[in-house]
Amino acid sequence: MNFINTTQSTTDPIVIGIDHGYGNIKTAHCCFPTGVAVYEKEPTFQHNLLIYEGKYYLIGEGHKEFIADKMTDSDYYILTLAAIARELNIRRLTNAAVHIAAGLPLTWVSEQKDSFKAYLLQKESADFRFKGVDYHVEFAGADIFPQGFSAVADRLREFKGVNMLCDIGNGTMNVMYINECRPQAQKCFTEKYGTNQCLLAVRENLMRQFGVAVDDSVLDRVIRHGTADISERYLFAIRDTAREYTAGIFRRLREHEYDPELMRLYVMGGGSCMVKNFGEYEKDRVILIEDICATAKGYELLASQKLRRKGGSV
Repeated sequence: MNFINTTQSTTDPIVIGIDHGYGNIKTAHCCFPTGVAVYEKEPTFQHNLLIYEGKYYLIGEGHKEFIADKMTDSDYYILTLAAIARELNIRRLTNAAVHIAAGLPLTWVSEQKDSFKAYLLQKESADFRFKGVDYHVEFAGADIFPQGFSAVADRLREFKGVNMLCDIGNGTMNVMYINECRPQAQKCFTEKYGTNQCLLAVRENLMRQFGVAVDDSVLDRVIRHGTADISERYLFAIRDTAREYTAGIFRRLREHEYDPELMRLYVMGGGSCMVKNFGEYEKDRVILIEDICATAKGYELLASQKLRRKGGSV
């Protein structure tokens, strides 16, 4: 392969944080849909095309359905290569040693950490082409951290008293207590109540009321921004279902002993915009972390700290 950009000039690996979501893949600097379409022959449309081991992958195509085990197929590995390529492109690199920093839902980390790490490091190196650029990546290692917590690891000093952290992704909702700046390992919960469940409810409601199927881009716009360029009756139906779903978030939090009078609530992930647009809550007691890349940035921070403790210079 011909490498057209620069080569990593240091022996230290580049730490790249990757948040492997069910709806989107996030790195510290970018976000793209979690979708992969594979072809045996070169496809007609080649936007976001990744070529690896003789196969053609369109990144961001289709929708990755929720699966508790992300290692069941090669999709997340291919998406990892695409994420690495995007981050290396920002650095104007095509040839580098990379240390992957990734994560899993809070209550799945202990059980799946080793297998997910082995999945990400299944090859010592990878040669592939993404968006017309050739890349060579040497895998120097990987660390797996708990989702949610990683996004606030750099601001734990803010968590005085009792705090609940709620990370709402596309597939899961993760809940964790952080009391007096310390995460409570025995008070972590994972529920299958991500934003995709809201989208399913919205589609069902629209079909039942009007007999129509609305494009996902319209639904996504309403959820993210609270409105879209559609008729008022459709907009009202979508908003109404979104409010019901958001009320369900707070019901589940109360099942985990959430009490706004006794604690502060931090909401992050893709679902934070739903709480902002459709939730009923005490704004002085609920903090929304709206940076979609916060978790990936946290992974990088934690992995870099871990490598420094081991004597590295990252």
